[in-house]
Amino acid sequence: MKKVLAMAMAALMALSLVACSSGETASSSSQAQGESASTSAAAPAEVANKDKPLVWFNRQPSNSSTGELDMSALSFNDNTYYVGFDANQGAELQGTMIVDYIKAHADEIDKNGDGVIGYVLAIGDIGHNDSIARTRGVRQALGTAVEVDGAINSDPVGTNADGSATAVKDGTLEVNGKTYIVRELASQEMKNSAGATWDAATAGNAISTWASSFGDQIDIVASNNDGMGMSMFNAWSKANEVPTFGYDANADAVAAIAEGYGGTISQHADVQAYLTLRVLRNALDGVDIDTGIGTADEAGNVLSDEVYYYNADQRSYYALNVAVTAENYQDFTDSTKVYGPVSAQLDATAHPTKNVWLNIYNAADNFLSATYQPLLQNYDDLLNLKVEYIGGDGQTEANITNRLSNPDQFDAFAINMVKTDNAASYTALLSQ
Repeated sequence: MKKVLAMAMAALMALSLVACSSGETASSSSQAQGESASTSAAAPAEVANKDKPLVWFNRQPSNSSTGELDMSALSFNDNTYYVGFDANQGAELQGTMIVDYIKAHADEIDKNGDGVIGYVLAIGDIGHNDSIARTRGVRQALGTAVEVDGAINSDPVGTNADGSATAVKDGTLEVNGKTYIVRELASQEMKNSAGATWDAATAGNAISTWASSFGDQIDIVASNNDGMGMSMFNAWSKANEVPTFGYDANADAVAAIAEGYGGTISQHADVQAYLTLRVLRNALDGVDIDTGIGTADEAGNVLSDEVYYYNADQRSYYALNVAVTAENYQDFTDSTKVYGPVSAQLDATAHPTKNVWLNIYNAADNFLSATYQPLLQNYDDLLNLKVEYIGGDGQTEANITNRLSNPDQFDAFAINMVKTDNAASYTALLSQ
């Protein structure tokens, strides 16, 4: 009897082996060897590139002429979001910072005593929402804004030493009973011959030209960012003790406040960098998108509503801005330090390593390369993400998209476009 049973068992095993060798899948083969069906069913299915988590950051998909958001890009798939900062709040804050400084130092600022507070303005990119907002914020606060079709004109004026430009008007500011005229003496887009915008070298050349034309009339230098601001500060305004105001709270600009740089705006790059990668981490883990953001995760990471907010209609996370001046700049000297409330390491067993493709639109951009990317590199370790960083030339999308030829190798994507209109250049690659 035992012999019969043994022969039957041998026959069954032979049939099983034949089945495996004639096309049975690896998972069903495992089941034949004793693995449960439920374990096999849990094996992850391959995710199409068009369905992988995607975060746009720093440059929000939008129409560069109207500012209208590109909702098709922002809702490319169920795990697509934007991470940036509140541009309008930051722009208003920069304008207020400049006005507050003038009110506190009006007599010493108006060095030639002509009763006119003259300023020059470095504009980053006339088609960029952030640049538009900052130009408008400065003009609104200083009373030089002119409305066109219900919105403040953000166009450069060229030169306007006599106050005759139509893109702006003369404003007035009363300080200690004295009324000053406020005039935008000059402004231009800082775009180099190769087409790169927000160009620091161009700004340095511009301030030299402006100083030659109307030197002692320049009482304030304003810039859409610190890269251009510091270039003008080092080229001219530092030596001439003209307060210069920028944006981004880059480390060199913060340090320069001790040397006469008027102030800057922190857009909470530490919070932005965290959100950029945290949103991807949550989507990859399949957990609630608010985990570790508005809701504490198991490691205790959480953000307060004092530093960010989420706009569900726009599928966008926005960090809030802080003015950095002589009163508080020492709190911002390390621009690459992770934000304390979200600095706890995630458990690698619960959050296994995933591969992320991320690009910086311009490897030469001071804020993105010297502040944002180092922050990302600090957070990628904490969040167990292996990130491939791609640096663009600041001029063409192709310089970046040509290096996204292997999207299958990555689990998620974080994209920083050259132009806000060009989201389709990236989504088309992911849809192939």
